[in-house]
Amino acid sequence: MRALVPIILPIVIAFAQNVPAPHTPQTQRQVQDQMLTSNELPAAAFTFSEDYRYVGGQVVNLYGNADAEQHLFVKASREGAVEKFYWIQFEHFLPSNTYTYDYPADRTADFGILRFVYDIKSFSDYDAMQADDPRSDGAAIRKLLARHNLAFPKKAARVRMFHLPTADRRTELMIIYGEALPEGSSVPVAAYGVALDTTAPDAAKTFLEHAQKDLSIRKH
Repeated sequence: MRALVPIILPIVIAFAQNVPAPHTPQTQRQVQDQMLTSNELPAAAFTFSEDYRYVGGQVVNLYGNADAEQHLFVKASREGAVEKFYWIQFEHFLPSNTYTYDYPADRTADFGILRFVYDIKSFSDYDAMQADDPRSDGAAIRKLLARHNLAFPKKAARVRMFHLPTADRRTELMIIYGEALPEGSSVPVAAYGVALDTTAPDAAKTFLEHAQKDLSIRKH
């Protein structure tokens, strides 16, 4: 039996070397200058203010249950600090499950042709919070930023918006707008977020207006 080991082992190694790496889907949406174009789910063109630059896009798998196509536009200082950002995510559950997206429609806002359910929170360290779960979409987008020597702001407010383009609720468009809070800001913050919609509604309204100001969405 010992004589067989040198023969079998190289065969096993060769087989392992020939096993293809897991397939990573390519991004389906196109970006040119300030415009991101989606041909479906939803079919829309997203145009961002000239203050923003495109960082990049990627597709990530979330817990084996869903694929998410992520894109990121940022406004950064000359020193490289991210002052504002738009994180756009097209996500869908995989055929291997029957999950659906479900969000309470307590608050809605229109961005061009699309209506979103939204919430607004403020954080004491938004960047660190994304690293809590290394398998999350936040950790994935944080790594994308890091590859360009950028990081999310620490003390920050964010507007999180969801649009469900299909009746079966198995596909979603998520847009997160965020901005750094200046030193001495009176906006309350906490590690896992302060719900500004109820705690500081005037501040929440301001951040929503900022999100709407720098992004337009039209039919494609």
